[in-house]
Amino acid sequence: MSSLSDSFRKLADQIDEAEVNIKAASSQGKAELQAKVDEARRSADEQSAQLRSRAEKASNQASSGWQEVQDDWNAHVQRLRQRIDQKEAEFDRNEAELEAETAESDAADAIDFAVAAVEEAEYSVLDATLARTDADALAATG
Repeated sequence: MSSLSDSFRKLADQIDEAEVNIKAASSQGKAELQAKVDEARRSADEQSAQLRSRAEKASNQASSGWQEVQDDWNAHVQRLRQRIDQKEAEFDRNEAELEAETAESDAADAIDFAVAAVEEAEYSVLDATLARTDADALAATG
């Protein structure tokens, strides 16, 4: 069960690192910030590919509601990426403000999704710990 605890700790560390990067972003120049955005996108793409791969393996082994969640998330990310990729090079002031508000709204939605995912992960780890405790207790009496 320590593997699940370790994974949950890794998630918390990743959140801490993301928070540091986000706070630092406000003081960075445009080129440096663009590089951070590109790096974050590459990292998110890699994580998404790994998650898809694990979900595909899991779906081959057993039916899982997580596959549906992953598919929905992938579709959402794809829509966001298409919108970001299709941005025009220059905006007038009103378009830039609207774009900023939309991006902020997307970020808030992603944070809300992540909060729910963390809560679900905590519940799942605790439930798995309880299941392991029950299994170990039954094995000891058998």
